Amino acid sequence: MKKQLKPTDSELEILAVLWDNEVATVRTVHETLSKKKDCGYTTTLKLMQIMFEKNLVTRDSSSKTHLYQAAVSKDKTQKQFVHKMIQNLFAGSSTELVMQALGSNKTSMDELQKIEALISELKSKS
Repeated sequence: MKKQLKPTDSELEILAVLWDNEVATVRTVHETLSKKKDCGYTTTLKLMQIMFEKNLVTRDSSSKTHLYQAAVSKDKTQKQFVHKMIQNLFAGSSTELVMQALGSNKTSMDELQKIEALISELKSKS
């Protein structure tokens, strides 16, 4: 079974742009990232080439301008990172993670209602 590579922080930033846009050129990704942080075009290009080699993105090379697309889903990537965080930072306790997240951030009423709905759904499945 092929081991799933975990994206670095910089790769996650690129994936976030691709998840939002579905398909993008290096220039589009670079311009989006440049709004938040100082980064060079060639750095973005090199990272995306590495991500292609790692199978984190796909690349359509049929035209002069290469089009990139995320090869890993946002949901699967989030689950992978949350699982690792629960194991490493919270000694395997999902409860500790949730308590920390809710206790250290302002949670909107809408978010609380979604959390309550999820808890009700989980209770009904048990």
